[in-house]
Amino acid sequence: MNILTDSDPRTYAVIGAAMEVHKQLGCGFLEPVYQEALAIEFSKRAIPFLREEKFPITYKGCKLETFYKPDFIWYESVIVELKALSRISSVEESQVINYLKVTCHQTALLLNFGKRSLEQRRFILSSDTSHPFNKT
Repeated sequence: MNILTDSDPRTYAVIGAAMEVHKQLGCGFLEPVYQEALAIEFSKRAIPFLREEKFPITYKGCKLETFYKPDFIWYESVIVELKALSRISSVEESQVINYLKVTCHQTALLLNFGKRSLEQRRFILSSDTSHPFNKT
Protein backbone atom coordinates (compact mmCIF):
# COMPACT_ATOMS: atom_id res chain seq x y z
CA MET A 1 0.00 0.00 0.00
CA ASN A 2 1.37 3.35 -0.98
CA ILE A 3 0.11 6.53 0.63
CA LEU A 4 0.79 9.35 -1.78
CA THR A 5 0.34 13.04 -1.18
CA ASP A 6 0.72 14.38 -4.71
CA SER A 7 -2.12 14.54 -7.23
CA ASP A 8 -2.52 12.66 -10.45
CA PRO A 9 -4.86 13.52 -13.33
CA ARG A 10 -7.59 11.23 -11.96
CA THR A 11 -7.69 12.87 -8.53
CA TYR A 12 -7.01 16.50 -9.45
CA ALA A 13 -10.65 17.35 -10.31
CA VAL A 14 -12.03 15.71 -7.17
CA ILE A 15 -9.56 17.47 -4.88
CA GLY A 16 -10.42 20.76 -6.59
CA ALA A 17 -14.12 20.17 -5.97
CA ALA A 18 -13.44 19.29 -2.32
CA MET A 19 -11.32 22.42 -1.89
CA GLU A 20 -14.21 24.52 -3.23
CA VAL A 21 -16.64 22.91 -0.76
CA HIS A 22 -14.21 23.53 2.10
CA LYS A 23 -13.68 27.13 0.96
CA GLN A 24 -17.44 27.76 0.94
CA LEU A 25 -18.39 25.90 4.14
CA GLY A 26 -15.21 25.94 6.22
CA CYS A 27 -14.80 23.40 9.01
CA GLY A 28 -17.24 22.54 11.78
CA PHE A 29 -20.12 20.83 9.97
CA LEU A 30 -20.91 17.14 10.25
CA GLU A 31 -19.83 14.76 7.49
CA PRO A 32 -23.29 14.50 5.79
CA VAL A 33 -23.23 18.26 5.07
CA TYR A 34 -19.92 17.96 3.23
CA GLN A 35 -21.11 14.83 1.44
CA GLU A 36 -24.20 16.57 0.10
CA ALA A 37 -22.27 19.70 -0.88
CA LEU A 38 -19.59 17.64 -2.63
CA ALA A 39 -22.26 15.77 -4.62
CA ILE A 40 -23.55 19.14 -5.82
CA GLU A 41 -20.03 20.28 -6.70
CA PHE A 42 -19.31 17.02 -8.57
CA SER A 43 -22.50 17.52 -10.60
CA LYS A 44 -21.63 21.15 -11.40
CA ARG A 45 -18.18 20.03 -12.61
CA ALA A 46 -19.57 17.07 -14.58
CA ILE A 47 -17.57 14.59 -12.49
CA PRO A 48 -19.34 11.21 -12.76
CA PHE A 49 -19.97 9.58 -9.38
CA LEU A 50 -21.99 7.05 -7.45
CA ARG A 51 -22.97 7.91 -3.90
CA GLU A 52 -22.94 5.35 -1.08
CA GLU A 53 -22.84 2.30 -3.35
CA LYS A 54 -23.13 -0.91 -1.30
CA PHE A 55 -20.35 -3.51 -1.55
CA PRO A 56 -20.85 -6.97 -0.01
CA ILE A 57 -18.28 -8.60 2.25
CA THR A 58 -17.58 -12.30 2.07
CA TYR A 59 -16.09 -14.61 4.63
CA LYS A 60 -14.87 -18.05 3.54
CA GLY A 61 -17.09 -17.88 0.48
CA CYS A 62 -20.20 -16.78 2.42
CA LYS A 63 -21.73 -13.39 1.76
CA LEU A 64 -22.18 -11.49 5.02
CA GLU A 65 -25.27 -9.40 5.75
CA THR A 66 -22.91 -6.53 6.57
CA PHE A 67 -21.71 -4.42 3.68
CA TYR A 68 -19.35 -1.50 3.07
CA LYS A 69 -20.68 1.76 1.72
CA PRO A 70 -17.98 4.27 0.68
CA ASP A 71 -19.18 7.87 0.45
CA PHE A 72 -18.44 8.12 -3.28
CA ILE A 73 -17.13 6.08 -6.17
CA TRP A 74 -16.15 8.41 -8.98
CA TYR A 75 -15.09 7.71 -12.50
CA GLU A 76 -16.27 4.16 -11.67
CA SER A 77 -12.90 3.31 -10.15
CA VAL A 78 -11.81 5.62 -7.32
CA ILE A 79 -13.17 5.63 -3.78
CA VAL A 80 -13.70 8.96 -2.02
CA GLU A 81 -14.22 8.77 1.73
CA LEU A 82 -15.10 11.92 3.67
CA LYS A 83 -14.43 12.76 7.29
CA ALA A 84 -15.04 15.81 9.45
CA LEU A 85 -12.57 15.16 12.26
CA SER A 86 -9.99 17.23 14.10
CA ARG A 87 -7.43 14.53 13.32
CA ILE A 88 -7.22 11.55 10.96
CA SER A 89 -6.00 8.39 12.66
CA SER A 90 -5.02 4.90 11.59
CA VAL A 91 -8.66 3.86 12.13
CA GLU A 92 -9.85 6.03 9.23
CA GLU A 93 -6.90 4.92 7.10
CA SER A 94 -7.74 1.26 7.81
CA GLN A 95 -11.34 1.90 6.79
CA VAL A 96 -10.19 3.21 3.41
CA ILE A 97 -7.79 0.29 2.94
CA ASN A 98 -10.64 -2.14 3.65
CA TYR A 99 -12.84 -0.30 1.13
CA LEU A 100 -10.12 -0.84 -1.47
CA LYS A 101 -9.93 -4.55 -0.66
CA VAL A 102 -13.71 -5.08 -0.77
CA THR A 103 -14.32 -3.06 -3.94
CA CYS A 104 -11.21 -4.32 -5.77
CA HIS A 105 -10.46 -0.72 -6.77
CA GLN A 106 -6.86 0.47 -6.64
CA THR A 107 -7.16 4.16 -5.74
CA ALA A 108 -8.87 6.01 -2.89
CA LEU A 109 -8.95 9.53 -1.50
CA LEU A 110 -9.52 10.25 2.17
CA LEU A 111 -10.73 13.85 2.53
CA ASN A 112 -11.00 15.48 5.95
CA PHE A 113 -13.07 18.66 6.23
CA GLY A 114 -12.60 18.93 10.00
CA LYS A 115 -9.55 21.20 9.94
CA ARG A 116 -9.02 24.81 8.89
CA SER A 117 -7.50 23.51 5.64
CA LEU A 118 -8.77 20.52 3.69
CA GLU A 119 -6.70 17.44 4.54
CA GLN A 120 -6.27 14.89 1.77
CA ARG A 121 -4.61 11.51 1.51
CA ARG A 122 -4.43 9.33 -1.56
CA PHE A 123 -4.10 5.55 -1.26
CA ILE A 124 -2.96 3.18 -3.99
CA LEU A 125 -3.50 -0.52 -3.45
CA SER A 126 -0.30 -2.20 -4.54
CA SER A 127 -0.26 -5.31 -6.66
CA ASP A 128 3.00 -6.32 -4.95
CA THR A 129 2.19 -9.76 -3.51
CA SER A 130 4.72 -9.40 -0.70
CA HIS A 131 2.79 -6.52 0.85
CA PRO A 132 0.14 -7.30 3.50
CA PHE A 133 -2.47 -4.97 1.98
CA ASN A 134 -2.72 -6.63 -1.41
CA LYS A 135 -5.92 -7.64 -3.06
CA THR A 136 -6.41 -11.38 -2.96
